[in-house]
Amino acid sequence: MKFIKIMACFFGCFLLSGCLYPEEKLQKNTIPYEDQIAAVQNSVDRFQEESGGLLPIKTRDMTTPIYQKYPIDFSALSPKYMAEPPGTAYESGGIYLYTLVDVEENPTVKLIDLRIAETIHELTVRLDVYRQSNGYPPFKDLITNDIYTLDYQKLGYDEDPFVESPFSGENLPLVIDKNAKVYVDYRIDLFKALQEKEHSYKPGDDIRDLLVKDTYFVPAYSLPYTINEKGEPVFVEAKE
Repeated sequence: MKFIKIMACFFGCFLLSGCLYPEEKLQKNTIPYEDQIAAVQNSVDRFQEESGGLLPIKTRDMTTPIYQKYPIDFSALSPKYMAEPPGTAYESGGIYLYTLVDVEENPTVKLIDLRIAETIHELTVRLDVYRQSNGYPPFKDLITNDIYTLDYQKLGYDEDPFVESPFSGENLPLVIDKNAKVYVDYRIDLFKALQEKEHSYKPGDDIRDLLVKDTYFVPAYSLPYTINEKGEPVFVEAKE
């Protein structure tokens, strides 16, 4: 138990760097300034052009979820293409991980809010401790054939944890799959986007890119979503 708590603290600090930076500095690094994103995009474009099509990205396993698969490697961009990573970047003490989407056709810079990772990490640590004692997670309600909500009281929470949506500012709930992996539930954001944006999605299509279009962010730590016959966002059900 003591070992788990120590490792949790270490990993949380390493991942987010939040505990390594003064609060006033973090406050300055929480706004995703458009000019910073544009500067990174320009640097990526120049790097790709001069390297014969290569991209300045860190290597990730092929099983890495698509929106977390292509983080930008600022060490490849600095100092030739930009003096240093922007202040909002994790590498500079900020709260955002700069990443790429559409890497095959039109590599585009987007952001992952690492405060989401912090919330998921805390919940995952509590889940691990609970499972060591009970052998299984405290499942509550079944959403699909393998996606569940959790009984947070059994995990020691006074209130259900949530993450703030980078798209809408709404409080988004968390869900868990049968393998005890935690994800953000973006159905609130997807429902709004389906109502407000033009699209041609049909049941079976992954609709998450609807959130990426015209925003700075990606739906990180998400499961695939599609629409049902009513045009409502639903989780893609895993094949048995």
